[in-house]
Amino acid sequence: MAEERFIDNSDRSSIEKPLADRQLTAVKASKLYKEIERGQLPIVYHPVYNISFCGIERCHPFDSRKWGRVYETLLQSGMFEENQTIRPLEASMDDLRVVHSSTYLSSLCCPCYVAKMVEVTPVALIPPCGTILAAKLALTSGWAINIGGGFHHASRSKGGGFCIYADITLALTFLFSNQLISKAMIVDLDAHQGNGHENDFSGDSRVYILDMFNSRIYPHDLRARRAIRRSIHLHVGTQDSEYLSLLSNNLEDVLNEFQPDIIVYNAGTDCLQGDPLGLLSISSKGIRKRDEIVFKMARDRHIPVVMLLSGGYMPNTHEVIAKSILNLYDKNLLRIEL
Repeated sequence: MAEERFIDNSDRSSIEKPLADRQLTAVKASKLYKEIERGQLPIVYHPVYNISFCGIERCHPFDSRKWGRVYETLLQSGMFEENQTIRPLEASMDDLRVVHSSTYLSSLCCPCYVAKMVEVTPVALIPPCGTILAAKLALTSGWAINIGGGFHHASRSKGGGFCIYADITLALTFLFSNQLISKAMIVDLDAHQGNGHENDFSGDSRVYILDMFNSRIYPHDLRARRAIRRSIHLHVGTQDSEYLSLLSNNLEDVLNEFQPDIIVYNAGTDCLQGDPLGLLSISSKGIRKRDEIVFKMARDRHIPVVMLLSGGYMPNTHEVIAKSILNLYDKNLLRIEL
């Protein structure tokens, strides 16, 4: 059976981390936020999300074109026209310095250092700006999807597990700094523990983290686990019935306990049966039901939700993701709320 762990954070000091004047100035000066135009959907995508370099897709489990394939599948389905989606701007160094130190950013110039995190240098080129923009759009539209993002192993000072920039930390820091939210919830359903954002928001009472993951696989970050307020450990081979029951019961429970202004939903699909890294056994139907549960609970409570695609390493992962998003659309869970 999966193990449910409940962590009492009531005695944890709520150390708010105000930004330095320079960082706050950078947030206010940033040009990453855009307003949604009439007829557009809060779906964020940029072709630069995809990586094509020396045929890495033939020697690496990371699907270098997953996000583009999701986008093309949705486009061909008729869910939207190309001009109805939103293309983010690339983050500037000042934008990145809002959470990342200059020392860390300088280290990314070293191929050997980057290789330790992602095994292939080009992944570092994926911009985190789509998540920053999508989070803002979710507040005005009720939901948003970044067809990419979810680099949940990256923290302010460290990368790893294919993740360079801490896009979740950046997105929430921008929202907090602009006083657009006062509380947030991260629902991390990638098969791996989201140790990046957990390390970043440890001790921060404004952020509630629910993480449901396979505790037998990377990253085994015990220190980061202390930041999880609802930790659900899954065993290798966990299947739909148990997985969906655990999710439904726990998510309803935590939403009754904590009322966030936004949910950051890290919707990794490396929990699919056969995924070489996640080692769980969730069906494509189970993924659709999982995403439906999260969006329905958020919508029933009028909580904006931003969905990030995160991990997933199967050849058909893009089809599973696209079908799940289309299911949300068909179930009227992606209607615009202005």
